[in-house]
Amino acid sequence: MSDSTPRKGLFDWYFKSNLLLRIFIGLVLGVIVGWFAGESILWVRPLGDILLRLLSMIVMPIIFAPLVVGAASISPRSLGRVGLKALGFYMVTSVLAVCLGLIVANIIRPGDGLELIDAAGVAGREVVTPALSETLMGVIPRNPFNAISEGQVLPSIFFAIVFGLGICFLRDHGEDRLKNAGETLFLLFDGAAEVMYIIVRWVLQYAPIGVFALIAVVFAEQGAEALGPLGVVTGAAYLGFVVQVVGIYGGLLMLNKLGVIRYLTGGKEAIITAFVTRSSSAALPVTMRCCADMGVNKSIYSFTLPLGTTINMDGTAIYQGICALFIGFAIGLPLDFGQQVTIVITAVLASIGTAGVPAAGAIMLLMVLNSVGLTVETGSAVAAAYAMILGIDAVLDMGRTGVNVSGNICAALLISKSEKQLDYDRWKNPGKSGLEI
Repeated sequence: MSDSTPRKGLFDWYFKSNLLLRIFIGLVLGVIVGWFAGESILWVRPLGDILLRLLSMIVMPIIFAPLVVGAASISPRSLGRVGLKALGFYMVTSVLAVCLGLIVANIIRPGDGLELIDAAGVAGREVVTPALSETLMGVIPRNPFNAISEGQVLPSIFFAIVFGLGICFLRDHGEDRLKNAGETLFLLFDGAAEVMYIIVRWVLQYAPIGVFALIAVVFAEQGAEALGPLGVVTGAAYLGFVVQVVGIYGGLLMLNKLGVIRYLTGGKEAIITAFVTRSSSAALPVTMRCCADMGVNKSIYSFTLPLGTTINMDGTAIYQGICALFIGFAIGLPLDFGQQVTIVITAVLASIGTAGVPAAGAIMLLMVLNSVGLTVETGSAVAAAYAMILGIDAVLDMGRTGVNVSGNICAALLISKSEKQLDYDRWKNPGKSGLEI
């Protein structure tokens, strides 16, 4: 055998196999083993607790560094008419999306009656939430360093965005000294964000084991009763996804006299790519080609699509609302109006910098839960409910990523039309241009 032949590692069968498949296998095995083994399998609980601790460890760093980079990446010179329209569209639709998720969850009430408090072996406690005015004021931190060290989500997000915008203006400064300082800070936080992405990938390698242990414990204590709520929360999420794409995006397009069918057929390749890869970034080249074929001007889509890939997370926002309420119902503590407003604020602010993070939705869900006082602590009812969501996250991730890309396409179409730069000949004649990106 030649020395140049790569050696196979002992665990290549694990690390080089598909992560999504491994997590799914962990979910299925957890259900089967927990269901049939019963309480005799509870010894695996620490393996699940390790995953929860690892995820909790990365929450604040994954909030701060990517949010700073996301805010610092928007050049002030780019924020002309097109930039403001794009930012406005993404922020408004994100608010609508998380509100839609909350409405769907309040109607369907996924997790209601699951009673995971007893299953987790902890006593229920009332989550005391501040008044709405206090929540809004609490977004601004008195001491940002304390907010970060204490895991206060909303003030940490706010400070990260403000700090990133400050770097953004430094990078665009006319004085070389300040411009270089801005570039240095940007590279520092960009490097920190990339390090966090690597750490997230490491954590995800352990996820199949952790998901197996968490789900096995849930089913050992709950039995088959846990299957129904998982199906309900999945159905509720996909109902929200369809309403967002057809109802909200389709409604906006119809108001601007653009056909919904043309939008869906023209963008289907990008949407399917996003659904399969579970990555808006991976689908970006395909999304650009679809927009070009639909007549969107290159000057529009070359700006709005990369921006949307960074800050537009409508599908994830729907997921946050539905899953947060699922956890509240599952532990017997339905979230009140003030908590649901906090979810809206947290999900919209967090969307600015976390779109490129692997498993972004699951990590953002931890932020959302922390912001409303539902801390994922080992052995708690919240942890048990979160474990159920984590087990089916890949299935939900496909849908929410498809929605994110659908929103990017809708934004490019509407902005191109409002700027009178939509080529109606290409819009009405699919595939005519043969344009290459």
